[in-house]
Amino acid sequence: MKIPFLSILLLFFVQIGIGQTKTNLKQEKKTTFLTSDGVPLFLKVSGKGEICIFVHGGPGAWSKSFEEFGGNVLEDKLKMCYFDQRGCGRSGSPADNNYGMDRMIDDIEEIRASLKASKVFVMGHSFGGILATKYAEKYPQHVKGLILLNSTLDINDSLLNQIAFMGKTLGEDFPVKDKNSILNTFFEAKTKIKKADLDYKMLSDNRTNVEKLDSIDNSEKRNSAFAQHALSGPLYFSDFTKETASIKVPTLVISGTKDNNIGPDHYKLFKFPNQEVKIINGGHILYYEQNKEFKNAVEGFVLKK
Repeated sequence: MKIPFLSILLLFFVQIGIGQTKTNLKQEKKTTFLTSDGVPLFLKVSGKGEICIFVHGGPGAWSKSFEEFGGNVLEDKLKMCYFDQRGCGRSGSPADNNYGMDRMIDDIEEIRASLKASKVFVMGHSFGGILATKYAEKYPQHVKGLILLNSTLDINDSLLNQIAFMGKTLGEDFPVKDKNSILNTFFEAKTKIKKADLDYKMLSDNRTNVEKLDSIDNSEKRNSAFAQHALSGPLYFSDFTKETASIKVPTLVISGTKDNNIGPDHYKLFKFPNQEVKIINGGHILYYEQNKEFKNAVEGFVLKK
């Protein structure tokens, strides 16, 4: 079974082109969005209402699995913008390998500007929570609301949670000597839980649901360059929870009681001054498994803004 990273690690497209399809309920547009530094990004805009830019996880995942696995339920109240980050999924890679934080964030800002929206909702899932939060920090004037869905803001903290969960599941102790040994210990535990064919539990208690997610992730060839570069240095391993106290945009935090990928108590490290927290009984893919409750939480938050 192939498990996506905070789905490889945490267990482990200014020009509009192609065309559009109309249905009775929504307008859909698939495009190639070209960033200011010439990277073609996959972008799909679908739905009606306020604009919400979805920032997928990984690093190195894509937006397709969220869209097709329950996320598109939001399209009756939101105009959802699904894009694959540079070096991810159906998007291209930068010639200079620029995957710096500011560049990743400015990709989101350029998409917002191309949509001619003064303010948007930004939703980050899993690792995407880091990029969404940093976007809200840099461009608060353009954020109507920040939505953090099963998000980590400190990868090391989430890794420690995963190590502890895998140890409990396997009945084995995986001691972490210091911060520098977290990643190696994680890989050791991950190898063993995969061998025991229990790695699906990092995402859900339901093996069938994880297999359904895998089938979407394996449906076409994907770019994984960002994952390789993001893991090669310390940038994305910083503790971003420390900055949340100064980010004043309205924030909705959705956390799963059994999210063994991020950690069920990880959200307690968030200190956004204007935050509300919704706890849902589910794991890392609760947007599928608890779809109605997920939809109600997001739409309730959006309708109040």
